[in-house]
Amino acid sequence: MTVLIFEDETLAADKLQNLLQEVDDQLNVVGVLKSVEDAVDWLEQNEHPDLIISDIRLLDGLSFEIFRQVQVDKPVIFTTAYDQYAVKAFETNSIDYLLKPVNKERLQASIDKFKKLSGPTQAIPYEQLRKMIESREKEYKMRFMIRSGNKILAVPVEKIAYFYSQNKLTYIVTNDDRKYPYDHPLESIDQQLDPKIFFRANRKYVVKFDSISEIYPYFKGRIKINLTPEADDEVIISSEKTPEFKLWLDQ
Repeated sequence: MTVLIFEDETLAADKLQNLLQEVDDQLNVVGVLKSVEDAVDWLEQNEHPDLIISDIRLLDGLSFEIFRQVQVDKPVIFTTAYDQYAVKAFETNSIDYLLKPVNKERLQASIDKFKKLSGPTQAIPYEQLRKMIESREKEYKMRFMIRSGNKILAVPVEKIAYFYSQNKLTYIVTNDDRKYPYDHPLESIDQQLDPKIFFRANRKYVVKFDSISEIYPYFKGRIKINLTPEADDEVIISSEKTPEFKLWLDQ
């Protein structure tokens, strides 16, 4: 059985491929795509696989857009970190869902389900699914998948103090002062966080409210903040962002 994966997080994709091999070493992953655009290009140029496993949110939008642009008559497993996406609309013969982090037993059940299918699959109700997702109140990322040595860990948002970038790399700093590299830029991370809890202080730092230990007036209308755990750099908020920062503090 050939499998195509749509997943924008490298660690999550790696873990999924490892789990697929554990479930059935005859499964052949033919590609891993991170964006709607790349997925559409691949499907237009290649024979469609026996099964697609797709995250709901990719780098450039909802994965349902893929199935709007390309007719796919193969079964699909959607993966998501958000419980509210696991709804009746997914429970058709040709669609299933997995909650992140993906569980081996649940993945096994999904693979077994699709191996038993015979004949053409039902058309994917992508428009119904898209409208359902977009009509809900926006939900934010609950956890981040990171690599620690030979392990892959799920770090809950509540354990994260701040994010920062250095030398074109992004790092997560936890409340207990552990630092982990993360393979996404701050620009995309910022869009996945609850703006009531996290603030984009400057081009290098996204900070959580609880991590701010001290606030000082700084030169030329700017503000300096100290973080806990202590940051490697001075964290300065520009005079242009200072009014926005004060409003954020006063929510």
